[in-house]
Amino acid sequence: MTDTAIPGALEQFRAAVRGDAALQAALQDCHDFGAFPALVLRLAQERGIALDAADVANALKPDPAGIARFMDPLSASPELPPAGWLPIGIDAELAVDWLFFGARPLAEPFFEDSMRRARMLPYNRLIRYRTSLARLGEWAAHNPGLAPAGLIFHMSRCGSTLVAQMLAAVQTNVVVSEAAGIDAVVQFDRAGRADPQSCATLLAQLTVALGQKRNGHETRYFIKLDSWHTLALPLFRRAFPTVPWVFLYRDPVEVLASQLMQRGMQTVPHYLPPSHFGIDSAENVSPEDYCALVLRRTCEAVIEHHAQGGGLLINYRDLPEAVAAQILPHFGVTPTPGERATMTARTAFDAKTPMLSFSAEDDRRQKAAIAKAHSAGKLLDAVYGQLERLRTGAAAT
Repeated sequence: MTDTAIPGALEQFRAAVRGDAALQAALQDCHDFGAFPALVLRLAQERGIALDAADVANALKPDPAGIARFMDPLSASPELPPAGWLPIGIDAELAVDWLFFGARPLAEPFFEDSMRRARMLPYNRLIRYRTSLARLGEWAAHNPGLAPAGLIFHMSRCGSTLVAQMLAAVQTNVVVSEAAGIDAVVQFDRAGRADPQSCATLLAQLTVALGQKRNGHETRYFIKLDSWHTLALPLFRRAFPTVPWVFLYRDPVEVLASQLMQRGMQTVPHYLPPSHFGIDSAENVSPEDYCALVLRRTCEAVIEHHAQGGGLLINYRDLPEAVAAQILPHFGVTPTPGERATMTARTAFDAKTPMLSFSAEDDRRQKAAIAKAHSAGKLLDAVYGQLERLRTGAAAT
């Protein structure tokens, strides 16, 4: 190595990595943060590229939130990434950010959790891809993923994370849970940034890109969506007209109590505007009533779409047994005894924090929240009754 670094040497090395599968593999296999910089310097030296150790150290600084992609756009390649990468987001300028996941299953409760873990890989601090949205279909065509076998919609706080984690526990399943890229397409469609069919095509392409086989043995793919995506059911049906879907719901007072103890972003007007849920304004509306109005619209969208077919309604009280007895059969899957046992074992742990044994919510906090939720829950009595009648097949009164 020479004493003076070649101008642009780090970018020269990044270009070499992107064009050399063996070099990629050597770097991807190193998960040791202490050893990775020395490996980069050695591999660069072997290829006649003089890297400055300080430049390498700066490039590998921790970036768990992925902020570097906005601050250093030149370090991200506009070329399509190879296999092993997944699209992690679409920005307002219609650019797709990618992250290397390799063969590791998406085992975390949410896709965001899997992203956070992947960002900690040394390789993801060195190599980045940022491509135009127009090329997503091209990448999906070269890296065909599994077609979705089922879509999971939910009211919120009604067991959807548990269902997704039970499905993800089976090694032959791929489960993508609340991916930000999917929500970006939903928002594009809602804002009218493209015609309805173009948005449906984009959603299908993104879904294929996310549904990659992680270890080569997967045969089924399930997508768990954000609760407000019920309002986008027409978009999902355009993109996946034959894919069955389920909607999970729960006694409104119980959902409201949970939301009042810890608000979800959809129930906070600063995150999703009231107009998203057909609410004129959040002013002079109590927090509990606002939550109830959001939940009511979430459920109404399902009731409005149910007659078009493909849907199955599941009440929270029927979980976890309903996963094997109703949900998977609705998705065209007959679980084996071994798969049933694996899914049942997963229920012993908290769905959102699987490293912890399950424990009931603190009774005192829950009782206080339920007391506040009872009055607001009346705003949901009618839709809950309609959901129950649709689920049981009872005639409307």
